[in-house]
Amino acid sequence: MPDQRPYATLLAKGEERRQLILTVAQRLLTRNGWRAITLGQIAREAGVSTAGLLHHFESKEQLLHAVLDARDASDDAYRQLPGDLLAKIESRAERFHRAPELVSMFAVLLIENLDPDAPLHDRFFTRYRTSVDTVAEFIRREQRSGRYRTDLDPAVKAVEIVAFLHGMETSWLLDPSIPLTEVFREYAGSLARQFAPPGDTP
Repeated sequence: MPDQRPYATLLAKGEERRQLILTVAQRLLTRNGWRAITLGQIAREAGVSTAGLLHHFESKEQLLHAVLDARDASDDAYRQLPGDLLAKIESRAERFHRAPELVSMFAVLLIENLDPDAPLHDRFFTRYRTSVDTVAEFIRREQRSGRYRTDLDPAVKAVEIVAFLHGMETSWLLDPSIPLTEVFREYAGSLARQFAPPGDTP
């Protein structure tokens, strides 16, 4: 039976190089935005040729999507952690500290792709709508169970919550000294008080 180890080693090295390119792209995108960087710059920083980069990513747009795929995977893993909506919001600060480069990159690319003609606009818009719909559905579920008051509009509240999360990302980029843990804890507490049915004290 042929020895598979050389092939496996080659695959491992290829994946390692691909991850290095993604890491470098994240850093440069955060620093310069997507308009100001080229595939050649990313390749040089990663220590590979442009042809080597194109072996893993066929275009700049494909690389941008791959970088966002990594961010979305991290975000989805966070959403699947145990705990209700308020607990997740309160623990959001941990995500900032755990993956600051992903938070920074996402905020920069989001601002750059507000124009409907920007290459990543549709992806960001879809992700935003999904986030709002997910939060709104959670609120509706808690309202049906009697845990949340029913005179609040879930769709409006969901927009507020998502806006707060995006706003905190931008604020933190401007001022990394913000006491994230305390801010998120206070906001989660204020939501708990707003959501509490009449007569309940959270």
